[in-house]
Amino acid sequence: MKITRRTALKGTAGAVALGVSGFNFDFTKAYAQAANVKRGGTLNFAISAEAPHYDPHASDTYATLHFAGPFYSTLLRFNLSKFPEVEGDLAESWTVAPDLTTYTFKLKPNVKFHSGDTLTSADIKATYDRLRDPPQGVVSTRKATFSDIGTIETPDPLTVVFKMKAVNAAMLEHFASPWNTIYAAKDLADNPANPRTKINGTGPFTFVEHVKGSHVSGKKNDNYFKKGLPYLDGWRGVFTLQAAAMLNAVQGGQVLGEFRGISPAERDRLVQAMGDRIRIEESSWTLNLLVCFNVEKKPFDDVRVRQALLLAIDRWGGSAGLSRISTLRSVGGVVRPGSPFATPEAELVKLPGFSKDIKKSREEARALLKAAGQENLKFTLWNRNLAMPYTPAGIFLVDQWRQIGVTVEHKQSDTGAYLAHMNSGAHDVAIDFSNLFMDDTSLGLAKYLSLSRAPENRSRSKDEQLDKLFDDHMRERDVEKRKALIRAFEKRLFEQAYQQPLLWWHRIVPTHKTLMGWKMSPSHNLGSQLEDVWLNT
Repeated sequence: MKITRRTALKGTAGAVALGVSGFNFDFTKAYAQAANVKRGGTLNFAISAEAPHYDPHASDTYATLHFAGPFYSTLLRFNLSKFPEVEGDLAESWTVAPDLTTYTFKLKPNVKFHSGDTLTSADIKATYDRLRDPPQGVVSTRKATFSDIGTIETPDPLTVVFKMKAVNAAMLEHFASPWNTIYAAKDLADNPANPRTKINGTGPFTFVEHVKGSHVSGKKNDNYFKKGLPYLDGWRGVFTLQAAAMLNAVQGGQVLGEFRGISPAERDRLVQAMGDRIRIEESSWTLNLLVCFNVEKKPFDDVRVRQALLLAIDRWGGSAGLSRISTLRSVGGVVRPGSPFATPEAELVKLPGFSKDIKKSREEARALLKAAGQENLKFTLWNRNLAMPYTPAGIFLVDQWRQIGVTVEHKQSDTGAYLAHMNSGAHDVAIDFSNLFMDDTSLGLAKYLSLSRAPENRSRSKDEQLDKLFDDHMRERDVEKRKALIRAFEKRLFEQAYQQPLLWWHRIVPTHKTLMGWKMSPSHNLGSQLEDVWLNT
């Protein structure tokens, strides 16, 4: 049986095992509809953090995608006009076996890397081998996601076949991940770490330069495989690490937008100053901030200390206050509030750290610290120096813990140092993030797996029970049974208090009305290729 991609996506949430067929996108029709598009020009936009390196495979910060996304293609991608529908990027068509154990992709012919080499199925295989089983010295933050792939076959230069050793109901959507940038097999054979410092993609733009502390830029790829695209001659991503600098640049027209998101107060300032020259789009956001304890450091190896610090946080009061001054808004568990598998509020308030009776929770927190011999606890909170929303989140947490007698030093640093510090395990307690591009729990829960399976687990915890619950939920097709496994996973995670969501974000994106073709979505990780963007000037 064959079904459309939209129906197939619904099946991933719980589970129908049906055959899926992909269809070609009609570019000719798209071009006819875009007859009024103006070609040329250079887009200047703001990037509010500088990428720590160039390799999306090893990253979970948007700064890497906004920097590198325009240079690369992926096998599939999300159609942002019909989100969360999946469409082909490098894939011309695809089929999925009824039992979800085989995925066969036919590639578009005559696709060229920026180096001039022709893309083949060998490049797809080399890329996904690197994602699922990275060589020594290479990090793949998607390792757990693609561990279910058994073999990758390349029967001819334009066909690649993935055979699964275990079923993952959302695998088609994982193939559409923006982080799965396709690299040349030749480059990886030369040096598996090449993508960290060198760019050679098949995307709509070719790399021009990266001036640290200033900008990254790209120019139109004249050999791009999608005829007629991109519309722009080039683009320039300007690093605006300070919110005031970014707002001034948008207001003054030095940049035409910021594609991550701004706060309600920043939105109001731009609207007041710019009137009908500014476009504001808003959406819920597949992103949260996490309170993360390094369980390898004392006294955070003691579950009582971790539990106490989570119990002291008034998330409900914090949501009301922080939502007025920051992008933080919704109280939720490990799944985005309001999405199909999210824990309802009536159940959420029963979990450790989510009670609405903050007075009672703080009494319990003090008792736990006393039992652990940590009544005078002092530590450093490690945080990112992004004003929105990391700084207000850090200030909020310091105040919350002060109210149970805990003294906290708040330290912030640039993105590169922030990530390196946490990835090395040097932190005591940190504000981390869960940066998702879709709501399926096979993605959202992966961050909390044991460190050996999930390099992005910065609590450094090892929990075989969580690992098993995750694996069981991945194989489960019955929606209600899958929900029960997710609830059990969440309960175990919060009781052990390795790490826990603080609040989920709300996305507000400002763009000048002369910037056309960019599409809003619930994730700032999507839409970074810029191939459809044009300037109405």
